[in-house]
Amino acid sequence: MSDLYTRFIANVVFPLQERVKHHDTVAVRRQMEESQWWPRDRIDALQRTRLKAFLTDIATHVPYYRELFARTGFDPAKVNGPADLQALPYLTKAVIKQNGDALRADDARGLARFNTGGSSGEPLIFFIGTERVTHDVAAKWRATRWWDVDIGDPEIVIWGSPIELGTQDRVRLIRDKLMRTELLPAFEMSDAKVEGFIARIREMRPRMLFGYPSAISHIAAHAEKKGIRLDDLGIKVVFVTSERLYDHQRDIISRLFKAPVANGYGGRDAGFIAHACPSGSMHITAEDIIVEIIDSDGNVLPPGQSGEIVVTHLATRDYPFVRYRTGDVAVLSDHACPCGRGLPILSEIQGRSTDFVIGADGTVMHGLSLIYVLRDIPGVASFKIVQETKALTTVFVVRGPAFEPGDVARIESGLKRRLGESVTIDVKLVDAIPAEASGKFRYVISRVAA
Repeated sequence: MSDLYTRFIANVVFPLQERVKHHDTVAVRRQMEESQWWPRDRIDALQRTRLKAFLTDIATHVPYYRELFARTGFDPAKVNGPADLQALPYLTKAVIKQNGDALRADDARGLARFNTGGSSGEPLIFFIGTERVTHDVAAKWRATRWWDVDIGDPEIVIWGSPIELGTQDRVRLIRDKLMRTELLPAFEMSDAKVEGFIARIREMRPRMLFGYPSAISHIAAHAEKKGIRLDDLGIKVVFVTSERLYDHQRDIISRLFKAPVANGYGGRDAGFIAHACPSGSMHITAEDIIVEIIDSDGNVLPPGQSGEIVVTHLATRDYPFVRYRTGDVAVLSDHACPCGRGLPILSEIQGRSTDFVIGADGTVMHGLSLIYVLRDIPGVASFKIVQETKALTTVFVVRGPAFEPGDVARIESGLKRRLGESVTIDVKLVDAIPAEASGKFRYVISRVAA
């Protein structure tokens, strides 16, 4: 059970913060906590109702969809369910880039601008409205509570996104202290840094950890190597996200921290898609999100077959994501979960293939530290990074219209700052990103050769 302070934060302070921000997060979470127990057919009925209302809304207010529906003869009033979405084209990063302003609702207010580098290597600029933020926070909050922890419980976050790390101002620090959340930067994972992280985790004794599975498993492995105990801290759960969770990572994390590992899947672009319950199933946030699985030709696949994840987010009317291709691969399951929730299940999620990189001096860094160098250069349309050895990193770059001659030097200097001035950065300007053996176009950092 949560302590009195946690209940005060979860039931008073956090709801007050959300109300000040004009977010109805508490009401949405409570509704989700009710609907998660509905039978599947009732959840499907809710989804159908919301889908028709959503498509009708964007047909009126979003120029891109108003024109698309008119041109293709698509009538939202005749939509009976997710299968009718197959009459619409997929939304890709390229389409968003080409139609950025036209995807914005004409009555949208207070949109927040976001950009992602992501595992695909294609930087993307998009916008998120209040409804989307509210629903994603509510869905994450619901999933957190599945594990007998809550907002206000002591938490350590092992993360590396500049969006989080760049907002550590006085207000944020006060808020985090109040919420009992502490952020540890995951970009640099040298032995000294990791030992500092372990010391802080032992000192704080959090009830939950949150972060990249690669970073948390690296911390666990280092603690095991040094003979440092982490299983006596009372950690209830370790939440991981943003990367594929491998079995060996789950094993060492759960063994060293003596806590279950709860995987989450989603992103700033696609939303809070799915989260693991204590019975081990990855439940889709079906109240808000419709998931399709497609093959390489764009055909929708039945449950049980592996393919690309396509997402329609029903809380994105201000900047709609309809049939958005994530580039990630998974399988839809038609099995029921022993936990009793009627929410559909994603299985075998491959997710994002990010790895560690090693600097010339031996410093271990999170692979995302290299993504942000290229993501912040407007002229880079897409890219792939492969660390061949500690002395050589190859970067494949597809140039966009804004690419400048000096951008090659910017890439070289930016990566050298992170990997070391002695490292050779081989920038190859290409017309298309070379595919991996699987045929997928992905951002890759390979394991470093000796």
